[in-house]
Amino acid sequence: MSAAVMEVAEGAAGYRRLLLRRGALLLALSLGLLAAFLLDVATGPARLPLSTVLDTLLAGRGAGGPLSVIVWDVRLPYATMAVLVGAALALAGAEMQTVLDNPLASPFTLGVSSAASLGAALAIVLGRGIPFVPADWLVPANAFAFALAAMLLLQFLSRLRGAGVQALVLFGIALVFAFNALVALIQFLATEQALQQLVFWSMGSLARATWDKIGILAAALALAVPFSARAAWRLTALRLGEDRARSFGVDTNATRRGALLRVSLLAGVSVAFVGTIGFVGLVGPHAARLLVGEDHRFFLPASALCGALLLSLSSVAGKLVVPGLLVPIGIVTALIGVPVFLALVLGRGRVA
Repeated sequence: MSAAVMEVAEGAAGYRRLLLRRGALLLALSLGLLAAFLLDVATGPARLPLSTVLDTLLAGRGAGGPLSVIVWDVRLPYATMAVLVGAALALAGAEMQTVLDNPLASPFTLGVSSAASLGAALAIVLGRGIPFVPADWLVPANAFAFALAAMLLLQFLSRLRGAGVQALVLFGIALVFAFNALVALIQFLATEQALQQLVFWSMGSLARATWDKIGILAAALALAVPFSARAAWRLTALRLGEDRARSFGVDTNATRRGALLRVSLLAGVSVAFVGTIGFVGLVGPHAARLLVGEDHRFFLPASALCGALLLSLSSVAGKLVVPGLLVPIGIVTALIGVPVFLALVLGRGRVA
């Protein structure tokens, strides 16, 4: 066997080992997420043994009794929403960092969160919202509509000016300041009760989780994930630079528009249901990138798993920080996200 053939065979074997290693990491993240999910269900004011939680889940919702109510009607929606929101925000952050070529990008970089906060503020303080929407759904419907409108406005501005990625980020930053100023104005005019509701909403909380909202968020993920998977190769090529991606036949503008539409859907629905939750869309992709690299066939699912794992652990921590009190999840993610993010950045150079 010639040296060239042997070199090719060794390269192919090394590539297979790399794929197996990345697959094993995805499996490990999945098992870790399952453990965190069960721990989240078991944690609360009434501490439940893990065996009791498993027995109650396996018995089904119709088993009856107080344990069934606690697990199925209180704990399970909360824990499930944590997993779905974490996955949605981290997946959105991963795609945004790729198409904007900015490692600090997250679903809130382009004003999605600020726009959603403005929509929620109008509904909470002024009672203004989308016509014919039931009162119980007015705040999330308004938040989602404003988040989607902000993304569409950015798309329009970028096309109108023929601008590139840098201009799109600058437009987003400008919208962040504009929306935050309008929210501050509404807060200034709000009554004490309305202001309290708005502040609590802006902290981010999973306590508003219901099975209807979980179904909508799961549908949004089910709609976005297949398109993200189909775009994985194009997104990987885009990481090599726009010129290289175009030389491979990738329509970079169409790839970017599709990714931003998925980001607006995932981030908009998440923020609409749970309020502002920071750092998940930033830390999740960075952790996944350190584990599996830039190949988006692995990077995208790893980002979703890292985000879901981070938010599940934050949910558990939020129940344990102050016994008997449920700390808003947005506060916990900020407290956890800052040191984790610093550790990832400082340890980046030491990771092989």
